[in-house]
Amino acid sequence: MNEMILGGPTSTDTNLIKDSDTKNFMVDVVEASKSVPVLVDFWAPWCGPCKTLGPILEKLTREGNGKIKLVKVDIDKNPEVASQMRVQSIPAVFAFVDGRPVDGFMGALPESQIKQFIAKLSKMGSRAEQIEAALVMAREAFDKEEFEAVIEMATQIIEVEVTQAEAYALKARAEIELGMLDIAAQTLAAVPADKAQDANVISAKAALDLALNPVDTSELTRLEAVIAKAPDDYAARLEFAVILNGSNQRIEAIDQLIYVIRKDRSWNDDAARKQLVSFFEAWGPKDEATLAGRRKLSSVLFS
Repeated sequence: MNEMILGGPTSTDTNLIKDSDTKNFMVDVVEASKSVPVLVDFWAPWCGPCKTLGPILEKLTREGNGKIKLVKVDIDKNPEVASQMRVQSIPAVFAFVDGRPVDGFMGALPESQIKQFIAKLSKMGSRAEQIEAALVMAREAFDKEEFEAVIEMATQIIEVEVTQAEAYALKARAEIELGMLDIAAQTLAAVPADKAQDANVISAKAALDLALNPVDTSELTRLEAVIAKAPDDYAARLEFAVILNGSNQRIEAIDQLIYVIRKDRSWNDDAARKQLVSFFEAWGPKDEATLAGRRKLSSVLFS
């Protein structure tokens, strides 16, 4: 009944307008806003001004034809989200772009003012779309080993959006591939503090660490012989895995560590699993070896 009073979403516009809750807020709002701006309408059934504002927001969202999305959150049912967003009165509207809140207003504003608000938001969304498009091009260039182009594109992205963590990571990884290790270190040092734990940045730092500490591949033959005589020499397998990775034999390195984990998961304070995870971080979350390694690790840990 409340949804009908407020002009709730119909089956034809659920992609543009939807109700959300504490459990789905990250997906419905934060993740969704990385591709299109999202308005979040905090309301309650007992709020008179909400009944005025809600239909206006829905009308303008539909008229936008996909340029924005609207997510409605009932604060009575989802007090945690309202508290996190520091909602003190309703109706309250927050605008999310690229995963973070960038603007907002409180109260039932006139339709003309809301149109202006959405127009400004759409422009911000366009910039986010341009940055994402540039990131796609940089990723593709990296895959093609066009590292100079990656550095140029990533630098341009950072100039526009200084907090774009993946751009720093791509630039650093390209610099590592070109042997520009000192410059890569400077690139990673420039990452904003609140982005230091981004998965892409962590991966780039691990890759730099591996590049700065190259392994001696001449030991491969010796260690292979040791393991052939003593298959359960876990220390030798761990060392062998590190050298294999250093010579870009990633799947072989994974197999050595998986052997240890399968035989004795807790050996040397979980050393084999920790080493494998460090490989995943260095290779990046989307690398084929990482994906294959995670599948193998899961099959062992949860078998």
